[in-house]
Amino acid sequence: MKLKDLKNLDLPAIPGVYLFIKKGASSREKEEILYIGKAASLTDRLRSYFNDDVLHSRGLHISNMVTLADTVRILPTDSALEALLLEHRLIKRHQPRFNTREKDDKSFNCVVITKEAFPRIVLVRGRDLAHSPEWKKRKYVFGPFPGGLLLREAMKLIRRIFPYRDSSCTPGQVKPCFNRQIGLCPGVCTGEIDEKEYGRIIQNIKRFFEGKKSEILRLLEQEMKAYAKEEEFEKADTIKRRIFALTHIKDIALIKDTDRMSVSDKGAFRIEAYDLAHLSGTSRVGVMTVLEEGRPNKSEYRKFKLKKNVVDDIGGLVEMLARRFRHPEWRFPELVVVDGSVAQKNAAEKILRELGLPIPVAAVVKNVRHKPERVLGPKVVVDNRGGEILLANAEAHRFAINYHREMRGRGTKVRKTKTRSTNIF
Repeated sequence: MKLKDLKNLDLPAIPGVYLFIKKGASSREKEEILYIGKAASLTDRLRSYFNDDVLHSRGLHISNMVTLADTVRILPTDSALEALLLEHRLIKRHQPRFNTREKDDKSFNCVVITKEAFPRIVLVRGRDLAHSPEWKKRKYVFGPFPGGLLLREAMKLIRRIFPYRDSSCTPGQVKPCFNRQIGLCPGVCTGEIDEKEYGRIIQNIKRFFEGKKSEILRLLEQEMKAYAKEEEFEKADTIKRRIFALTHIKDIALIKDTDRMSVSDKGAFRIEAYDLAHLSGTSRVGVMTVLEEGRPNKSEYRKFKLKKNVVDDIGGLVEMLARRFRHPEWRFPELVVVDGSVAQKNAAEKILRELGLPIPVAAVVKNVRHKPERVLGPKVVVDNRGGEILLANAEAHRFAINYHREMRGRGTKVRKTKTRSTNIF
């Protein structure tokens, strides 16, 4: 597909979902949906696929997809939140071959609605579902959704419209839970809402995830009129405000995250930064830190205890990268950041090349005071991601120093145990 083909399409500057499609060779051959994405502005998002730097900014994977596609189909939505949920449903239904990241059922979060008198709504990692107590009590499960930060923002928006109970709320407790005090729990803890009324809220949340907003609005209108007829005006006003919120979803923050998340063909632009720490060549450790959507994702941080026969920084970096990329179940990054200069950058590029991974590398060069002096790497990446590269590098340095101190505090014996937010490999 070429830019001139895109110009023939009527692309509104509103939120929605887009589908890159390859037409069948004949009338008997079905079309193929190659890729499904979401956008805060369909116009801006789709035009970005035809920029001169698409190969560098999105990678060979997405560049090939655009070349294969014959046309684009758009599905406008009322909000970025609805675009997020619609994108998920369509990917799950069609399984496009270029949506490689979204097919992973283990690494991402699921929204679980428990099967209780007053159901809770919780986020559970796909890989943890089978062992989660919420999984055994599940009533509905939606997901998995890529982009944990984005999903949490989406749930905040949904919860403002439909307050619900989470694991911090216990029915019948003496004091109202914190979320009740700020209006995010409907009063399950204090007995202000009965099972039937709360059940309607849960059903509306379920319908919203299923894309049935018009049905929700129709039922809420009926509910509001029924309360007004019974002169329960306070409840009727609550429903009226809920209708207004549903038809005027204020998802500006989510729109920003959606734009940033859509930069890469795999979802959130992921940067992995690596650094090492040691004391005169002893107690050598390495770390990996992760930025997604421009923010640290500490649940993805990793620690590496390096082999004793590795005596230099380049050897430690090579060992760390080799071990990291033996884990295909971890999502691969769009950019690797190393601490050092040309030598470290070349070493990282060499091992990625040997592994057949076309991932660009940036190196942060430090001065004698160990302050960033310049960044080496592809110009388009450095220009567009300079701030994120420096943040990722700073996080890696901080995390490496902390891990090294932790190791020295234990002596030379490091137990291979999972911590709250990181793992040792």
